[in-house]
Amino acid sequence: MKIQLTRHVSAALLTLLAAVTLAGCDNNKSAESQSKVLRVGTTGQSFPGSYKENGTLVGYDVEVVETIARELGYQVTWTTADFSGLMGQLEAGKLDTVANNFVKTAERQKKYNFTDTYLTYATQIVTSVENKDIQSLDDLKGKTVSGVLGSTHVTNLRNAFPNNDVTIRTYETRDGAMNDVINNRVQGYVNSRPILLAEINKRHLPLKLVGEPISNEQVSFPFAKTAEGDKLLAAFNQQLQQLRQNGQLKTLAEKYFGSDKVLEGGKAE
Repeated sequence: MKIQLTRHVSAALLTLLAAVTLAGCDNNKSAESQSKVLRVGTTGQSFPGSYKENGTLVGYDVEVVETIARELGYQVTWTTADFSGLMGQLEAGKLDTVANNFVKTAERQKKYNFTDTYLTYATQIVTSVENKDIQSLDDLKGKTVSGVLGSTHVTNLRNAFPNNDVTIRTYETRDGAMNDVINNRVQGYVNSRPILLAEINKRHLPLKLVGEPISNEQVSFPFAKTAEGDKLLAAFNQQLQQLRQNGQLKTLAEKYFGSDKVLEGGKAE
């Protein structure tokens, strides 16, 4: 009896140890999953890329990042700040990437490595529909044009008027820059053409396009030039390729921009 009881106890102990071991493995997997955090920055004020709807962060860039992160097993931690603030946090290593219409430029490529292009943006100037004096880019000479501080669209505007024919007024947020042109405190506002068209259509804004786009830009995700940054970039590129092939990028572009022509290789509108 004693021997049989000992055998039963030993079997029970082994079962218990096995259960504890399995639970430990599951906990380790859970902890590992929770520890894989992707720190992403955005303004939360960049319709239709990233904006808040009923208090929830939504938008084209938001859905693209969330989809990629889910496939890679990452939990996304979002940080919202003005665009110049996002740049500072990215440079300081406090963010892994920025999902906010981040344009790939030669200057930025000195600091970061970029994923494949997933949007093409055309830099466009708009004015109030009440402004009958501005019909072309030449009509903006001697006028004031607003833009977001740190935006490549401001740089493109400056390059389009190399003789400083226009006064450029920068703002921390898109709303501030856009509201001033709507209220005729400035005569123009520069941003991406697809974004402007989406804003005008959704909010019925009293704005009109001025002339043709002054530049086309490639939008990508930036990553630090580190081993971890290179790893994330490669993973992002693989997922972007899959999203492009299975039509998810097209579906999201049509959902938020009303057209898939903003995708890489498409004509920006």
